[in-house]
Amino acid sequence: MNPFYTLVADRAAHCCEYCHAPEMVFNFPFEVEHIVPISKGGANAEYNLALACRSCNLRKGTRSSGIDPESNTEARLFNPRQNEWKDHFQVETESATIKGKTIIGRVTIACLEMNSQTQIMARGLWIRLGLFS
Repeated sequence: MNPFYTLVADRAAHCCEYCHAPEMVFNFPFEVEHIVPISKGGANAEYNLALACRSCNLRKGTRSSGIDPESNTEARLFNPRQNEWKDHFQVETESATIKGKTIIGRVTIACLEMNSQTQIMARGLWIRLGLFS
């Protein structure tokens, strides 16, 4: 287990800092990931670490930016240490989708495929169970 896991998981309230999946419904701990990848000059330090579900972490990989599906311009991904989630994302509870309120939100949703069919189905259950915020 990552030596920073307890600190990062507690800080994130045991939710993925990207899609907000609740860790408690999985049968394994979420991953501590580097917001700015080590390969791109990121540090292995508390300020560069985030809690990520397996889906978000795998899809993010070494990315730090992506293309906005609306404007077709490049923008950086959401940074949980620098940005407030609610400023960039909005949950549509009826459809269980996450909408991007900003270019950063839209790029992150697209790159991490946060509205894949599997994610929407799971998020819908979490919403109904009161486990998603």
